[in-house]
Amino acid sequence: MASTSGGSLRLFRNREFVALASTAFARSQAYSTILIALALYAELFGTTSTVEGLFGTVFAVAQLFIVLPLGRYIDTSNSKRLLLVGLGLNVAVFVGFAMVDTVEHVLLVRLLQGVGASLLWLTGGAVTGEIAPDEARGLWLGTYNQVGAFSSLAGDLVGGVLLYTVGFTWTYAALSLVTVGAFVSVLLFLRDDPGGQADTEESTGIETYRKLLGRKAIRALVLFRLTFGFGKMAVIVFVPIYAKTGGFGITAAVVGGIMAGGKLTKALTQGYVGDLTDRIGRRHHFVLAGALVYALGTALIPLAEYASLVFPTVTLQGLVLPPAFFALFGAYAVLGIADSLRLPASMALFVEEGEHFDAVAGSLSLRSIAWKVGQIVGPVTVGAVWDATSVFAAFWIAAGMLVFAAVTFAVSFGVEPAPEAGAVPADD
Repeated sequence: MASTSGGSLRLFRNREFVALASTAFARSQAYSTILIALALYAELFGTTSTVEGLFGTVFAVAQLFIVLPLGRYIDTSNSKRLLLVGLGLNVAVFVGFAMVDTVEHVLLVRLLQGVGASLLWLTGGAVTGEIAPDEARGLWLGTYNQVGAFSSLAGDLVGGVLLYTVGFTWTYAALSLVTVGAFVSVLLFLRDDPGGQADTEESTGIETYRKLLGRKAIRALVLFRLTFGFGKMAVIVFVPIYAKTGGFGITAAVVGGIMAGGKLTKALTQGYVGDLTDRIGRRHHFVLAGALVYALGTALIPLAEYASLVFPTVTLQGLVLPPAFFALFGAYAVLGIADSLRLPASMALFVEEGEHFDAVAGSLSLRSIAWKVGQIVGPVTVGAVWDATSVFAAFWIAAGMLVFAAVTFAVSFGVEPAPEAGAVPADD
Protein backbone atom coordinates (compact mmCIF):
# COMPACT_ATOMS: atom_id res chain seq x y z
CA MET A 1 0.00 0.00 0.00
CA ALA A 2 1.11 3.53 -0.67
CA SER A 3 1.50 6.10 2.04
CA THR A 4 0.77 9.76 1.66
CA SER A 5 4.50 10.50 1.64
CA GLY A 6 5.06 8.12 -1.26
CA GLY A 7 3.16 10.25 -3.74
CA SER A 8 1.04 9.28 -6.69
CA LEU A 9 3.72 7.38 -8.60
CA ARG A 10 4.21 4.79 -5.86
CA LEU A 11 0.58 3.74 -6.21
CA PHE A 12 1.36 2.27 -9.63
CA ARG A 13 3.39 -0.46 -7.93
CA ASN A 14 0.07 -1.75 -6.59
CA ARG A 15 -1.48 -4.03 -9.23
CA GLU A 16 -5.01 -3.53 -7.93
CA PHE A 17 -4.68 0.23 -8.20
CA VAL A 18 -3.37 -0.20 -11.74
CA ALA A 19 -6.44 -2.29 -12.60
CA LEU A 20 -8.81 0.31 -11.16
CA ALA A 21 -6.90 3.15 -12.81
CA SER A 22 -7.18 1.38 -16.17
CA THR A 23 -10.99 1.56 -15.92
CA ALA A 24 -10.78 5.31 -15.23
CA PHE A 25 -8.44 5.65 -18.20
CA ALA A 26 -10.78 3.81 -20.57
CA ARG A 27 -13.90 5.61 -19.31
CA SER A 28 -12.46 9.13 -19.43
CA GLN A 29 -10.80 8.77 -22.81
CA ALA A 30 -14.07 7.57 -24.31
CA TYR A 31 -16.07 10.34 -22.65
CA SER A 32 -13.79 13.12 -23.95
CA THR A 33 -13.47 11.75 -27.47
CA ILE A 34 -17.23 11.32 -27.78
CA LEU A 35 -17.80 14.93 -26.65
CA ILE A 36 -15.74 16.06 -29.65
CA ALA A 37 -17.63 13.60 -31.86
CA LEU A 38 -20.91 15.15 -30.64
CA ALA A 39 -19.71 18.54 -31.90
CA LEU A 40 -19.11 16.94 -35.31
CA TYR A 41 -22.54 15.28 -35.25
CA ALA A 42 -24.10 18.66 -34.39
CA GLU A 43 -22.45 20.20 -37.43
CA LEU A 44 -23.22 17.18 -39.63
CA PHE A 45 -26.94 17.10 -38.78
CA GLY A 46 -27.40 20.89 -38.50
CA THR A 47 -28.90 20.77 -35.00
CA THR A 48 -30.12 23.70 -32.89
CA SER A 49 -28.62 24.58 -29.50
CA THR A 50 -31.69 23.11 -27.80
CA VAL A 51 -31.18 19.74 -29.52
CA GLU A 52 -27.47 19.92 -28.73
CA GLY A 53 -28.45 20.35 -25.08
CA LEU A 54 -30.32 17.05 -25.37
CA PHE A 55 -26.98 15.34 -26.09
CA GLY A 56 -26.19 15.97 -22.43
CA THR A 57 -29.72 15.54 -21.12
CA VAL A 58 -30.36 12.02 -22.45
CA PHE A 59 -27.00 10.87 -21.07
CA ALA A 60 -28.10 12.07 -17.64
CA VAL A 61 -31.64 10.66 -17.88
CA ALA A 62 -30.28 7.13 -18.24
CA GLN A 63 -28.12 7.61 -15.18
CA LEU A 64 -30.87 9.26 -13.14
CA PHE A 65 -32.98 6.11 -13.09
CA ILE A 66 -30.20 3.65 -12.32
CA VAL A 67 -27.69 5.26 -9.96
CA LEU A 68 -29.53 4.68 -6.66
CA PRO A 69 -30.38 0.99 -7.20
CA LEU A 70 -26.99 0.54 -8.84
CA GLY A 71 -25.19 2.03 -5.84
CA ARG A 72 -26.89 -0.37 -3.44
CA TYR A 73 -26.30 -3.28 -5.83
CA ILE A 74 -22.59 -2.46 -5.91
CA ASP A 75 -22.45 -2.46 -2.10
CA THR A 76 -24.00 -5.94 -1.95
CA SER A 77 -22.54 -7.59 -5.07
CA ASN A 78 -19.29 -8.56 -6.74
CA SER A 79 -17.83 -5.24 -7.88
CA LYS A 80 -15.25 -6.89 -10.12
CA ARG A 81 -17.96 -8.41 -12.29
CA LEU A 82 -19.74 -5.07 -12.52
CA LEU A 83 -16.56 -3.39 -13.75
CA LEU A 84 -16.18 -6.06 -16.43
CA VAL A 85 -19.82 -5.60 -17.52
CA GLY A 86 -19.35 -1.83 -17.69
CA LEU A 87 -16.27 -2.17 -19.88
CA GLY A 88 -18.09 -4.56 -22.20
CA LEU A 89 -21.01 -2.15 -22.44
CA ASN A 90 -18.65 0.65 -23.42
CA VAL A 91 -17.44 -1.39 -26.40
CA ALA A 92 -21.08 -1.81 -27.46
CA VAL A 93 -21.46 1.98 -27.25
CA PHE A 94 -18.54 2.48 -29.65
CA VAL A 95 -20.11 0.07 -32.13
CA GLY A 96 -23.38 1.98 -31.84
CA PHE A 97 -21.79 5.38 -32.46
CA ALA A 98 -19.96 3.99 -35.50
CA MET A 99 -23.34 3.08 -37.02
CA VAL A 100 -25.42 6.24 -36.37
CA ASP A 101 -26.84 8.13 -39.34
CA THR A 102 -29.47 10.41 -37.72
CA VAL A 103 -29.57 12.65 -34.67
CA GLU A 104 -32.13 10.29 -33.11
CA HIS A 105 -29.58 7.48 -33.30
CA VAL A 106 -27.03 9.67 -31.54
CA LEU A 107 -29.48 10.30 -28.69
CA LEU A 108 -30.24 6.58 -28.31
CA VAL A 109 -26.57 5.62 -28.10
CA ARG A 110 -25.99 8.43 -25.59
CA LEU A 111 -28.61 6.75 -23.38
CA LEU A 112 -26.63 3.50 -23.50
CA GLN A 113 -23.41 5.39 -22.85
CA GLY A 114 -24.97 6.87 -19.71
CA VAL A 115 -25.60 3.38 -18.31
CA GLY A 116 -22.06 2.19 -19.04
CA ALA A 117 -20.47 5.33 -17.62
CA SER A 118 -22.46 4.96 -14.38
CA LEU A 119 -21.34 1.36 -13.96
CA LEU A 120 -17.67 2.25 -14.37
CA TRP A 121 -17.65 5.49 -12.40
CA LEU A 122 -19.66 4.35 -9.39
CA THR A 123 -18.01 0.94 -9.11
CA GLY A 124 -14.48 2.17 -9.75
CA GLY A 125 -14.76 5.08 -7.32
CA ALA A 126 -16.36 2.95 -4.60
CA VAL A 127 -13.77 0.17 -4.82
CA THR A 128 -10.89 2.66 -4.86
CA GLY A 129 -12.24 4.37 -1.74
CA GLU A 130 -12.87 1.04 0.00
CA ILE A 131 -9.48 -0.59 -0.50
CA ALA A 132 -7.44 2.59 0.06
CA PRO A 133 -5.82 2.94 3.50
CA ASP A 134 -7.65 5.45 5.69
CA GLU A 135 -4.65 7.77 6.00
CA ALA A 136 -4.18 7.95 2.22
CA ARG A 137 -7.73 7.97 0.88
CA GLY A 138 -7.44 11.46 -0.61
CA LEU A 139 -4.23 10.44 -2.37
CA TRP A 140 -5.79 7.26 -3.79
CA LEU A 141 -8.94 9.00 -4.99
CA GLY A 142 -6.99 12.01 -6.24
CA THR A 143 -4.59 9.82 -8.20
CA TYR A 144 -7.45 7.68 -9.52
CA ASN A 145 -9.09 10.87 -10.81
CA GLN A 146 -5.71 12.11 -12.04
CA VAL A 147 -5.41 9.05 -14.27
CA GLY A 148 -8.86 9.86 -15.61
CA ALA A 149 -7.73 13.43 -16.28
CA PHE A 150 -4.62 12.28 -18.17
CA SER A 151 -6.80 9.91 -20.18
CA SER A 152 -9.33 12.64 -20.84
CA LEU A 153 -6.46 14.80 -22.05
CA ALA A 154 -5.44 11.99 -24.41
CA GLY A 155 -9.05 11.75 -25.56
CA ASP A 156 -9.06 15.45 -26.37
CA LEU A 157 -5.75 15.43 -28.23
CA VAL A 158 -5.52 11.96 -29.77
CA GLY A 159 -9.27 11.58 -30.15
CA GLY A 160 -9.57 14.97 -31.81
CA VAL A 161 -6.75 14.18 -34.23
CA LEU A 162 -8.17 10.73 -35.02
CA LEU A 163 -11.63 12.15 -35.71
CA TYR A 164 -10.08 14.79 -37.95
CA THR A 165 -7.80 12.41 -39.87
CA VAL A 166 -9.47 8.97 -40.01
CA GLY A 167 -13.11 9.63 -39.13
CA PHE A 168 -15.56 8.02 -36.75
CA THR A 169 -15.12 4.29 -37.35
CA TRP A 170 -11.37 3.99 -36.80
CA THR A 171 -11.55 6.34 -33.83
CA TYR A 172 -14.11 4.10 -32.14
CA ALA A 173 -11.98 1.06 -32.99
CA ALA A 174 -9.06 2.65 -31.12
CA LEU A 175 -11.28 3.36 -28.11
CA SER A 176 -12.45 -0.26 -28.15
CA LEU A 177 -8.85 -1.47 -28.05
CA VAL A 178 -8.10 0.65 -24.96
CA THR A 179 -11.25 -0.63 -23.26
CA VAL A 180 -10.39 -4.26 -23.96
CA GLY A 181 -6.98 -3.62 -22.37
CA ALA A 182 -8.70 -2.34 -19.21
CA PHE A 183 -10.96 -5.41 -19.22
CA VAL A 184 -7.91 -7.71 -19.21
CA SER A 185 -6.24 -5.67 -16.45
CA VAL A 186 -9.28 -5.94 -14.16
CA LEU A 187 -9.69 -9.62 -14.92
CA LEU A 188 -6.08 -10.42 -14.03
CA PHE A 189 -5.15 -8.01 -11.23
CA LEU A 190 -8.23 -7.07 -9.20
CA ARG A 191 -9.27 -9.35 -6.33
CA ASP A 192 -12.64 -11.05 -6.47
CA ASP A 193 -15.36 -9.29 -4.44
CA PRO A 194 -13.35 -6.10 -3.80
CA GLY A 195 -14.73 -3.40 -1.52
CA GLY A 196 -17.58 -3.68 0.95
CA GLN A 197 -20.15 -6.46 1.10
CA ALA A 198 -23.12 -5.02 2.96
CA ASP A 199 -25.69 -7.36 4.47
CA THR A 200 -29.03 -6.77 2.74
CA GLU A 201 -30.89 -8.38 5.64
CA GLU A 202 -29.36 -5.98 8.16
CA SER A 203 -30.32 -2.86 6.25
CA THR A 204 -32.42 -2.39 3.13
CA GLY A 205 -31.53 0.06 0.40
CA ILE A 206 -34.21 2.53 1.52
CA GLU A 207 -33.05 2.37 5.14
CA THR A 208 -29.44 2.88 4.10
CA TYR A 209 -30.23 5.96 2.03
CA ARG A 210 -32.38 7.34 4.85
CA LYS A 211 -29.44 6.99 7.25
CA LEU A 212 -27.07 8.62 4.80
CA LEU A 213 -29.40 11.56 4.23
CA GLY A 214 -29.71 11.93 7.98
CA ARG A 215 -26.11 13.12 8.00
CA LYS A 216 -25.70 16.89 7.72
CA ALA A 217 -22.59 16.61 5.54
CA ILE A 218 -24.36 14.36 3.02
CA ARG A 219 -27.37 16.68 2.82
CA ALA A 220 -25.13 19.69 2.17
CA LEU A 221 -23.08 17.84 -0.44
CA VAL A 222 -26.19 16.55 -2.23
CA LEU A 223 -27.77 20.02 -2.31
CA PHE A 224 -24.49 21.46 -3.59
CA ARG A 225 -24.31 18.98 -6.45
CA LEU A 226 -27.95 19.54 -7.41
CA THR A 227 -27.16 23.14 -8.33
CA PHE A 228 -23.50 22.75 -9.32
CA GLY A 229 -24.38 20.09 -11.89
CA PHE A 230 -26.65 22.57 -13.71
CA GLY A 231 -23.77 24.89 -14.51
CA LYS A 232 -20.97 22.41 -15.01
CA MET A 233 -22.78 20.06 -17.39
CA ALA A 234 -23.84 22.98 -19.57
CA VAL A 235 -20.15 23.90 -19.82
CA ILE A 236 -19.03 20.35 -20.61
CA VAL A 237 -21.60 19.91 -23.37
CA PHE A 238 -21.40 23.34 -24.98
CA VAL A 239 -17.72 24.31 -24.95
CA PRO A 240 -16.72 21.91 -27.78
CA ILE A 241 -19.93 22.73 -29.69
CA TYR A 242 -19.33 26.48 -29.23
CA ALA A 243 -15.74 26.10 -30.41
CA LYS A 244 -16.74 24.14 -33.52
CA THR A 245 -19.90 26.00 -34.55
CA GLY A 246 -19.18 29.52 -33.24
CA GLY A 247 -17.66 30.78 -36.49
CA PHE A 248 -14.08 30.76 -35.21
CA GLY A 249 -12.71 28.49 -37.95
CA ILE A 250 -11.73 25.80 -35.43
CA THR A 251 -11.23 22.20 -36.62
CA ALA A 252 -11.94 19.01 -34.65
CA ALA A 253 -8.23 18.62 -33.86
CA VAL A 254 -8.10 22.16 -32.45
CA VAL A 255 -11.27 21.52 -30.42
CA GLY A 256 -9.35 18.68 -28.80
CA GLY A 257 -6.54 21.09 -28.01
CA ILE A 258 -8.98 23.46 -26.29
CA MET A 259 -10.39 20.69 -24.12
CA ALA A 260 -6.82 19.72 -23.27
CA GLY A 261 -6.38 23.00 -21.40
CA GLY A 262 -8.55 21.87 -18.51
CA LYS A 263 -7.42 18.27 -18.62
CA LEU A 264 -3.76 19.29 -18.48
CA THR A 265 -4.11 21.37 -15.33
CA LYS A 266 -6.34 18.74 -13.74
CA ALA A 267 -3.97 15.92 -14.66
CA LEU A 268 -0.96 17.74 -13.25
CA THR A 269 -2.49 18.88 -9.96
CA GLN A 270 -5.21 16.48 -8.81
CA GLY A 271 -2.99 13.88 -7.14
CA TYR A 272 -1.11 16.60 -5.27
CA VAL A 273 -4.32 18.27 -4.12
CA GLY A 274 -5.70 14.91 -2.97
CA ASP A 275 -2.57 14.40 -0.86
CA LEU A 276 -2.96 17.95 0.44
CA THR A 277 -6.50 17.25 1.64
CA ASP A 278 -5.18 14.21 3.56
CA ARG A 279 -2.60 16.34 5.34
CA ILE A 280 -4.58 19.53 5.93
CA GLY A 281 -8.09 18.17 6.40
CA ARG A 282 -11.01 20.63 6.12
CA ARG A 283 -12.02 19.04 2.84
CA HIS A 284 -15.18 21.13 2.60
CA HIS A 285 -13.00 24.23 2.12
CA PHE A 286 -11.48 22.64 -0.98
CA VAL A 287 -14.97 21.90 -2.34
CA LEU A 288 -16.03 25.51 -1.81
CA ALA A 289 -12.88 26.95 -3.41
CA GLY A 290 -13.22 24.64 -6.40
CA ALA A 291 -16.82 25.73 -7.01
CA LEU A 292 -15.96 29.43 -6.99
CA VAL A 293 -12.99 28.98 -9.33
CA TYR A 294 -15.20 26.94 -11.69
CA ALA A 295 -17.69 29.81 -11.81
CA LEU A 296 -14.86 32.16 -12.79
CA GLY A 297 -13.72 29.88 -15.61
CA THR A 298 -17.29 29.54 -16.91
CA ALA A 299 -17.75 33.31 -17.02
CA LEU A 300 -14.58 33.63 -19.10
CA ILE A 301 -15.75 31.29 -21.90
CA PRO A 302 -17.87 33.69 -24.02
CA LEU A 303 -15.06 36.27 -23.99
CA ALA A 304 -13.70 34.20 -26.87
CA GLU A 305 -15.91 36.47 -29.01
CA TYR A 306 -13.34 39.24 -28.44
CA ALA A 307 -10.21 37.07 -28.55
CA SER A 308 -9.03 38.66 -31.81
CA LEU A 309 -8.47 41.92 -29.92
CA VAL A 310 -5.85 40.22 -27.76
CA PHE A 311 -4.48 37.13 -29.52
CA PRO A 312 -3.09 36.63 -33.04
CA THR A 313 -3.77 33.73 -35.39
CA VAL A 314 -0.94 31.20 -35.09
CA THR A 315 -0.02 28.44 -37.54
CA LEU A 316 1.95 25.43 -36.26
CA GLN A 317 3.09 23.05 -39.00
CA GLY A 318 -0.05 23.65 -41.00
CA LEU A 319 -2.41 23.61 -37.99
CA VAL A 320 -4.21 26.96 -37.70
CA LEU A 321 -4.92 28.20 -34.17
CA PRO A 322 -7.42 31.10 -34.34
CA PRO A 323 -7.50 33.73 -31.55
CA ALA A 324 -10.53 32.07 -29.95
CA PHE A 325 -8.43 28.95 -29.36
CA PHE A 326 -6.23 30.74 -26.83
CA ALA A 327 -9.18 32.30 -24.99
CA LEU A 328 -11.05 29.01 -24.72
CA PHE A 329 -7.89 27.07 -23.82
CA GLY A 330 -7.21 29.50 -20.97
CA ALA A 331 -10.79 29.36 -19.67
CA TYR A 332 -10.73 25.57 -19.72
CA ALA A 333 -7.38 25.55 -17.90
CA VAL A 334 -9.02 27.52 -15.08
CA LEU A 335 -11.82 24.93 -14.99
CA GLY A 336 -9.21 22.18 -14.64
CA ILE A 337 -7.69 23.84 -11.58
CA ALA A 338 -11.18 24.17 -10.11
CA ASP A 339 -11.86 20.46 -10.56
CA SER A 340 -8.54 19.56 -8.93
CA LEU A 341 -9.51 21.56 -5.86
CA ARG A 342 -13.00 20.07 -5.62
CA LEU A 343 -13.01 16.46 -6.83
CA PRO A 344 -10.67 14.57 -4.43
CA ALA A 345 -12.18 16.34 -1.42
CA SER A 346 -15.77 15.77 -2.53
CA MET A 347 -15.27 12.07 -3.22
CA ALA A 348 -13.41 11.53 0.05
CA LEU A 349 -16.23 13.18 2.02
CA PHE A 350 -18.83 10.92 0.42
CA VAL A 351 -16.68 7.82 0.99
CA GLU A 352 -16.13 8.68 4.67
CA GLU A 353 -19.85 9.18 5.28
CA GLY A 354 -20.73 5.99 3.41
CA GLU A 355 -18.31 3.91 5.47
CA HIS A 356 -20.37 4.63 8.59
CA PHE A 357 -23.12 2.43 7.12
CA ASP A 358 -21.07 0.02 4.97
CA ALA A 359 -22.51 1.82 1.95
CA VAL A 360 -19.69 3.56 0.09
CA ALA A 361 -21.21 2.92 -3.35
CA GLY A 362 -24.61 3.96 -2.01
CA SER A 363 -23.12 7.22 -0.79
CA LEU A 364 -21.42 7.80 -4.14
CA SER A 365 -24.69 7.03 -5.92
CA LEU A 366 -26.32 9.88 -3.95
CA ARG A 367 -23.44 12.03 -5.16
CA SER A 368 -24.18 10.94 -8.70
CA ILE A 369 -27.98 11.25 -8.68
CA ALA A 370 -27.79 14.76 -7.24
CA TRP A 371 -25.64 15.62 -10.22
CA LYS A 372 -28.14 14.16 -12.67
CA VAL A 373 -30.90 16.65 -11.90
CA GLY A 374 -28.66 19.53 -12.93
CA GLN A 375 -27.21 17.47 -15.75
CA ILE A 376 -30.69 16.92 -17.20
CA VAL A 377 -31.98 20.46 -16.74
CA GLY A 378 -28.75 22.43 -17.24
CA PRO A 379 -27.72 21.71 -20.86
CA VAL A 380 -31.20 21.97 -22.38
CA THR A 381 -31.99 25.13 -20.37
CA VAL A 382 -28.73 26.83 -21.28
CA GLY A 383 -29.23 25.76 -24.90
CA ALA A 384 -32.71 27.31 -24.96
CA VAL A 385 -31.38 30.53 -23.38
CA TRP A 386 -28.65 30.62 -25.99
CA ASP A 387 -31.19 30.23 -28.82
CA ALA A 388 -33.37 32.98 -27.34
CA THR A 389 -30.65 35.46 -26.31
CA SER A 390 -26.87 35.15 -26.68
CA VAL A 391 -23.83 33.08 -25.78
CA PHE A 392 -23.02 35.56 -23.00
CA ALA A 393 -26.39 35.09 -21.30
CA ALA A 394 -26.11 31.31 -21.60
CA PHE A 395 -22.69 30.91 -19.99
CA TRP A 396 -23.19 33.64 -17.41
CA ILE A 397 -26.42 32.03 -16.22
CA ALA A 398 -24.41 28.82 -15.81
CA ALA A 399 -21.75 30.73 -13.85
CA GLY A 400 -24.44 32.25 -11.63
CA MET A 401 -25.76 28.80 -10.76
CA LEU A 402 -22.24 27.73 -9.80
CA VAL A 403 -21.87 30.68 -7.43
CA PHE A 404 -25.28 29.91 -5.94
CA ALA A 405 -24.17 26.30 -5.38
CA ALA A 406 -21.03 27.47 -3.58
CA VAL A 407 -22.92 29.86 -1.30
CA THR A 408 -25.53 27.23 -0.45
CA PHE A 409 -22.82 24.72 0.43
CA ALA A 410 -20.96 27.20 2.64
CA VAL A 411 -24.13 27.87 4.63
CA SER A 412 -25.40 24.29 4.98
CA PHE A 413 -22.29 22.11 5.50
CA GLY A 414 -21.54 20.80 8.98
CA VAL A 415 -19.32 18.11 10.54
CA GLU A 416 -20.94 15.54 12.86
CA PRO A 417 -19.40 12.74 14.93
CA ALA A 418 -19.61 9.18 13.62
CA PRO A 419 -22.94 7.48 14.40
CA GLU A 420 -23.09 5.09 17.32
CA ALA A 421 -22.04 1.54 16.60
CA GLY A 422 -25.60 0.31 16.96
CA ALA A 423 -26.68 2.39 14.00
CA VAL A 424 -24.21 0.73 11.67
CA PRO A 425 -25.11 -2.50 9.86
CA ALA A 426 -23.08 -5.45 11.15
CA ASP A 427 -20.18 -6.84 9.13
CA ASP A 428 -20.49 -10.28 7.60
